[in-house]
Amino acid sequence: MAAASATTNCSSGSSCCYSPTLGMGGGGGLAKISQLNDNNILTLINVSTNYNNNKKKKKNSCYLSIKCSNNNNSVDVFSVTSSSKSDVDYLGQSTKGDLNLNFNFDSLGINGQQTLEGPIEQVAKSKVQEAQNLLSDLGIPSPFSARYSPRGIFCSRTLNLRSISAIGYDMDYTLMHYNVMAWEGRAYDYCMENLKNMGFPVDGLAFDPDLVIRGLVIDKERGNLVKADRFGYVKRAMHGTTMLSTRAVTEIYGRELVDLRKESKWEFLNTLFSVSEAVAFMQMVDRLDEGAIPADLGMLDYKGLYKAVGKALFRAHVEGQLKSEIMSRPELFVEPDPELPLALLDQKEAGKKLLLITNSDYHYTNKMMQHSFNKYLPNDMGWRDLFDIVIVSARKPEFFQMSHPLYEVVTGEGLMRPCFKARTGGLYSGGSAQMIENSLNLHGDEILYVGDHIYTDVSVSKVHLRWRTALICRELEDEYNALIHSQSHRARLIELINHKEVVGDLFNQLRLALQRRTENRPAQTLAATNMDDQELTESMQKLLIVMQRLDNEIGPMSEADGEFFNKRWGFLSRAGLWDKSHLMRQIEKYADIYTSRVSNFLHYTPFMYFHSQEQTLAHDSHSMCHSLVDGGLN
Repeated sequence: MAAASATTNCSSGSSCCYSPTLGMGGGGGLAKISQLNDNNILTLINVSTNYNNNKKKKKNSCYLSIKCSNNNNSVDVFSVTSSSKSDVDYLGQSTKGDLNLNFNFDSLGINGQQTLEGPIEQVAKSKVQEAQNLLSDLGIPSPFSARYSPRGIFCSRTLNLRSISAIGYDMDYTLMHYNVMAWEGRAYDYCMENLKNMGFPVDGLAFDPDLVIRGLVIDKERGNLVKADRFGYVKRAMHGTTMLSTRAVTEIYGRELVDLRKESKWEFLNTLFSVSEAVAFMQMVDRLDEGAIPADLGMLDYKGLYKAVGKALFRAHVEGQLKSEIMSRPELFVEPDPELPLALLDQKEAGKKLLLITNSDYHYTNKMMQHSFNKYLPNDMGWRDLFDIVIVSARKPEFFQMSHPLYEVVTGEGLMRPCFKARTGGLYSGGSAQMIENSLNLHGDEILYVGDHIYTDVSVSKVHLRWRTALICRELEDEYNALIHSQSHRARLIELINHKEVVGDLFNQLRLALQRRTENRPAQTLAATNMDDQELTESMQKLLIVMQRLDNEIGPMSEADGEFFNKRWGFLSRAGLWDKSHLMRQIEKYADIYTSRVSNFLHYTPFMYFHSQEQTLAHDSHSMCHSLVDGGLN
């Protein structure tokens, strides 16, 4: 056990004993704290910590005990709300894990209560300033600096981390991020080699990761790749490797919505693992259109071609050559993240049960986790020491939906034996989420699962188990920076669109006046009715010319919007200037929080209360303008 204890003098001769115990299951440590001055400021003057690697046999624990004594009476200053005593707050979140104050200052003769009197708005403002000054003095970044950055954690649905008892993690593209050009490039190479052996013409083709982005949808029937908005309307499309014009997109998809439930037609690019497959398919569509695919391969349509590409890529994974190459030189494929193990260490020391649930096999998982974690952990800890339960070959999404046999991995060579219940510290293969819940005696929203795959990790665990969810999307960092760089472009584009709207409204009013005049009916007003025919016509002509010039400027600028992120597809989260992409809609629907990497948790705390932002509605701005007008009139 790592422990800390201290004594300090309080006012009226009372004495406080600070004794937080952070259980790591095995090592021990001692921190001594003593008072510096009469203002009850404490400082850490000695710390020694020793971790024992043999933690598998001991149950992880974490609790906080701070005692104050006065007249030989000892009381607990704080208590942590347990599951049995928890309630829900005004946002509907569980109060489990909240810290409670067990006494008032007056009972110990402490004058701190006086500083908390008065209107709560003033008290809160004062304490916020004091807290900000204290964080600055301590050199701790403000929480706001983490939120408003490319590495922020963004909240779709309010989440109280204090009420989370267990956090499960996916591995690939979640706990570790692969270099896309390296990993997906090699996957592409193996896929092309297999296609060549099957008789497909692949000479001259090369991997182009900029050809696709996550969140696009393959139309397997037409050989197209499309980007849809949140409603399923297609906004951009590519046939083979050629982008289609706006007119062509409208003609093809004007009466059709993307419906991901139609799996025979649509394939959603959920994750970066989809990049190599999508690039290979779109390039092979070109070869099919050119008539370059031999006739002895059969009468292939686009759907048949997609199956062939998928089969070739599947063989690359199943035959093991790709993963063997990565295991032999992981430094070429994995981007290091020294902050990642420390973020998980904070969560573990805060009492969270940490779970690793991955579809990768034992040998690959062990090798890659050793490479990514061990060198960054303190005091000879290993990656296994972080996790209470490890599940390999989990077979997600079925892992969250049904029960499979559970096997315990009992040797370093990966030998297994059947078992019926997962134990803390164990390493297992297969099983089910329900087994995990039963083993931990935790259910539903007590568990947070973190992964990179919209469906396999996030959607299924939420829909079937009501687990809380977090999505990892590394591209968010590039998108965040791209949005900042495009601010001036977007501001000018919006200004031009607003000009077009104003000019268009004026033109439409004059057009209506002309229409009524043609039908020998009075216009909207007496002045409009008496307007000279030539003046009316000339005004409309001038406005029409202005609108046409605005369109000529707005069109290309709209096409270029988002090119700082991807020249073909624009921003990841947007479809057009105003609307969200289909991917963003999926994220908002299924991911309670989302961020670019797991190590971003290090910039927050394990006790963070994530609040979702206010969702604006179409009539919000109009109602705001109405209230301002009314206020001005009054």
